[in-house]
Amino acid sequence: MKLKDIINEIDVIDTSGDLNVEINNICYDSRNIKEGDLFVCVKGFKVDGHKYIDSVIKKGAKALVVEDEVNLEGVTLVKVSNSRKAMARIGANFYGNPTNQMEVIGITGTNGKTTITYLINSILDNKNVKSGIIGTICHKILNREYKANNTTPEAFELQKMFKEMKNADVDVAIMEVSSHSIELNRVDSINFSIGIFTNLTKDHLDYHEDMNNYYEAKKKLFFMTNKANIINVDDPYGKKLVEELESTHIETITYGIDNECDIKAENMSITPKGASFTLVTPKFSGEIKLNTPGKFSIYNGLAAASAAYILGYSFKDIKEGLENNKGVSGRFEKVENSKGYNVIVDYSHTPDSLENALMTAKEFSKGKIITVFGCGGDRDRTKRPMMGNIAGKLSDYVVITSDNPRSEEPNSILDHIEKGIIETNCEYKKIVDRKEGIREAIKMAKKDDVVLIAGKGHETYQILGDKTIDFDDRLVAKAIIEGEM
Repeated sequence: MKLKDIINEIDVIDTSGDLNVEINNICYDSRNIKEGDLFVCVKGFKVDGHKYIDSVIKKGAKALVVEDEVNLEGVTLVKVSNSRKAMARIGANFYGNPTNQMEVIGITGTNGKTTITYLINSILDNKNVKSGIIGTICHKILNREYKANNTTPEAFELQKMFKEMKNADVDVAIMEVSSHSIELNRVDSINFSIGIFTNLTKDHLDYHEDMNNYYEAKKKLFFMTNKANIINVDDPYGKKLVEELESTHIETITYGIDNECDIKAENMSITPKGASFTLVTPKFSGEIKLNTPGKFSIYNGLAAASAAYILGYSFKDIKEGLENNKGVSGRFEKVENSKGYNVIVDYSHTPDSLENALMTAKEFSKGKIITVFGCGGDRDRTKRPMMGNIAGKLSDYVVITSDNPRSEEPNSILDHIEKGIIETNCEYKKIVDRKEGIREAIKMAKKDDVVLIAGKGHETYQILGDKTIDFDDRLVAKAIIEGEM
């Protein structure tokens, strides 16, 4: 493809060299550059792509997109004010704007994104609609799964995946949209049909600094959609968002349980095996049974049902799709075992999601609640004592342990969490080794108790310093229960 076509519609400050040069591929990682490529110099958090200009030219880069003043001969230069913003448009152009030829549903919010993605996918699967997923657990094109390194990948990877979806005749793509990806312009050139707002609670404040900035980042998605926005109005930020969207021409559909809304849950019932409710919409109503317990499950079901409603599916389609979903990996997932222990693994790694998981566990526990959790290192420190306080108030016993400490001292993270637990007078123990923390919780559990292992969910690894080791809460818990570890 000619460079002039690749940079079409980006804000160019200046150019030098031949814009008709043929480009083989687009790249932002100097390690992956090949002969005939376009290299985009991105200023990252730790690395500045401009430092690798000599290296990529030696490897055969034909053109560069830069922010800094660069004087070079023999290579075409395109100067822009924001390389990240340019990347989104470049990626879409190079891969043929694939999202113009499918429905794209973007889901954002602090909690619920992954589960809603899979619930919508279940409705589509039930109708044999070809679909794709981009999200936290994995990326999926039809039945092919790919490892997910980020909830929302970089712009080039995103557009390449959408191109592969288009080649596979995918009709609907469902993606989790993180606040980071919105702020870093990764999703700028995606043609979103529908946006879904789940909720907004304390998370990622190491990056956004305060809740207002966090909200403003999330809000941007809903000004990128062309068909409808679906908003949870039981969340105060959702209410605010609906008011701000009144100025747009895009349809807004609201959902909830407690407040007046378009799509509502009534007659709710929650048991250890799941949740049921009456789905009420402007066109139809009827009973839905979900296979995951908890009020949060009903909210997730409502969001998925709202998306299907917008896409024109019937109550029968929605009911069958939601009820066929057996649960999502690492989301309030029971650890099957031969000894009768009630052990739940959940991805809850924010104050709100931890509270939801514990409230759900309390609804059907006949005994004590024993919680095992930690907080990630090099991430928002302000939520640690809050999560400790929530765990202490809603548990009978807490084991504070490591999550993914990364480069932080594990004991320091545990100390931060401890500050919140102390205020509750809940019994607790600090055990840095996560495996031993899980062992301690299971050792003290009795027949009717519930052990909640929170924070990592579907993850199959643990990041300790500069090492990444194999670690799956579900496998570790099962092995301990069965006496294999």
